[in-house]
Amino acid sequence: MSESRGPGRRPGRRPGVSDTRGQILTAARAIFAEKGFDKATIRGIARAAGVDPALVHHYFDTKEGVFVAAMRLPFDPAVVVPVLVTGPREQVGERLVRFILTLTADPKAREPVLALIRSAVSNDQAVAMVREFMVEAMLGRVGAALGVPLLRLEAVFAQMFGLVMARHIIRMEPMASADPEELIALVGPIIQRYVDP
Repeated sequence: MSESRGPGRRPGRRPGVSDTRGQILTAARAIFAEKGFDKATIRGIARAAGVDPALVHHYFDTKEGVFVAAMRLPFDPAVVVPVLVTGPREQVGERLVRFILTLTADPKAREPVLALIRSAVSNDQAVAMVREFMVEAMLGRVGAALGVPLLRLEAVFAQMFGLVMARHIIRMEPMASADPEELIALVGPIIQRYVDP
């Protein structure tokens, strides 16, 4: 039994005023940075935060949920993936482009996405974390739902990554100020070609 817990104490919510959720997020950021998304576990995050794994599940449900909150991402794969894969197959490309452009149109939602992109292009640990998250939590699920090979979905990701970079980081004109509907009409069919068998 750990001395720090005292007799009969189990890990869980700490007594007194405590920001348990914040402690979990701080621990999660460190664990994701150290181990990457793939090797991080709910149990390891809980251990680093000094709480029971059930509390991590209580606050965040899944490892993806912890990652989304820790990285301050404005989307949750558990919510987004069903939206992307539901509906006519021939409109998947349009839905994907619309999702990215709508998400990054809001400055508040865009900032954490851009911060993650900037980190990924300059930091080896960040790039591994982003890659693992995208493959495991997003692309793998979309691919399984639509029956699309991972290579094709990685091509989709590369295209969308480039679009966000050009529009919001490099700010290439006229792309940076183009109407989203014009870009959806332009890029949607290209994404659809990657998705179609």
